[in-house]
Amino acid sequence: MAKESSDLVTPDLFQSDRRPGRPRTNPLPREVQVRVNKRRQLQRDRKNGLRRVELKLDETMYETLNRQAEEQGISRSALIEQILQQALADK
Repeated sequence: MAKESSDLVTPDLFQSDRRPGRPRTNPLPREVQVRVNKRRQLQRDRKNGLRRVELKLDETMYETLNRQAEEQGISRSALIEQILQQALADK
């Protein structure tokens, strides 16, 4: 029987073949890796004096913020921070 590389019906023929893609270097499953990375990101942010604030916006305002941030070449988060600083300075 000839070994056809595209036929994966008989896995015993392909046990020694390497699969394409990035090799697995972390023993943890992806879900756990994401959780650990997020925890580390929050710790870095706290260490740098940043605090998380969540707000809900209308879709049109969200799109406007995205567009303005893109025009200025900054992140949406940085744009919102600028707007808030200006508003607080004007008081």
